[in-house]
Amino acid sequence: FARNRDRMGKGAIEGVAGPEASNNAAATGSFIPLLTLGIPANVVMAMMLAALTLHGIRPGPLLMQERPDLFWGVITSMYLGNIVLLILNLPLVGLFVQILRIPYPILAPLILLFCLVGAYSTSGQVADVVVMVCFGLLGYLMRKFKFEAAPLILALILGKPMEESLRQALGISQGSFAIFATRPISLVLLLATAASLVAPVVGRALWRRERGSP
Repeated sequence: FARNRDRMGKGAIEGVAGPEASNNAAATGSFIPLLTLGIPANVVMAMMLAALTLHGIRPGPLLMQERPDLFWGVITSMYLGNIVLLILNLPLVGLFVQILRIPYPILAPLILLFCLVGAYSTSGQVADVVVMVCFGLLGYLMRKFKFEAAPLILALILGKPMEESLRQALGISQGSFAIFATRPISLVLLLATAASLVAPVVGRALWRRERGSP
């Protein structure tokens, strides 16, 4: 879609600003389903949900009524964050580039050290450190064998609230699963989920057909 394709790959400011602007918009927009429905849009929001849950805060439709200070604080921080980001990035961009040049053999032990300290400082128990190391090894193996870690993280964080909501829904419907297909909101969510599963398969099949056609 570029007007001047000869500028592609040469560091044009439009090509750099466009993806960064969309990245900031996507990060901000992912807060909407988290704060309004309690559903994380990605792995980062899932970690945010876990952090809020640990502090006794349950994101969802009642968040604006129960904790309006937190809700509007998050909204305000989105605006202030962009301003602070601009102020910090302009003078410190050179420092950030130097940090990226740190050799990985030096950077990796520092990251591991901070992870160990953070896991131990949560409750002061060595068991938390052991759990962190075990899941770190699991994540390494999953990445090595090309398994996505995002579904596992979402399942660990959303598993308990999903079970509670499922029991509540089945209790209301007296054990009938038809309640999920007869309520408009749940029906729309089910259809959207089914479409998200079918769309990649159909798109890949159409792409292969077009590629194989003369």
